[in-house]
Amino acid sequence: MKCDFCDNEATVHEVTVRNGVKIERHLCEAHAAEQGIAVKGVPAIGEIIKQHVTAMTQQGASRGNVCPACRTTFGEFKQHGMLGCAECYRAFEAQLGPLIERAHEGAVRHVGKKPRRASASLDESARAQAELAERAARLARIRAELDHAVRQEQYERAALLRDELRRLGDGNSGSGPGLSGPGLSGPGVGGGGGGGVA
Repeated sequence: MKCDFCDNEATVHEVTVRNGVKIERHLCEAHAAEQGIAVKGVPAIGEIIKQHVTAMTQQGASRGNVCPACRTTFGEFKQHGMLGCAECYRAFEAQLGPLIERAHEGAVRHVGKKPRRASASLDESARAQAELAERAARLARIRAELDHAVRQEQYERAALLRDELRRLGDGNSGSGPGLSGPGLSGPGVGGGGGGGVA
């Protein structure tokens, strides 16, 4: 593919979406630099594989290697650029190790990438989890105070704490000891302690 500004080969391809419209730009390295697009000097993975396979072929290391699980040969990998199964990584470890190391810029394990947007959502998620933990701690503290107030027969305080739990949306606010029945509706707290039938 040619550069949008000249007849050189386009090595930088940029796709942006603005107002729902997809805009593609194909630039050579010189014009990409002019446009302010940083061009990293890392060769493409295909080029790395090609160089490695060529080197391995010259050393003769690829002869006779066969995956015991799927019977894929290293020669087939060279030809197609794909392994047959997960076991192939073990079978061809000696040949693939340096290739993977170069492809991952010195790392021996693939660690992946995370999108920039994901870090923002992770921050929001952590903030939400902290708020939930803080709310749970507050509810637990109020429940403990409520239990203490009921045990001490401080029914007016217990009623206030019960109301606060309800206001905070605690689903357990009506199930504790003394929250309903004679503890909070007896004489002197809510009236109506008589045993009449309605």
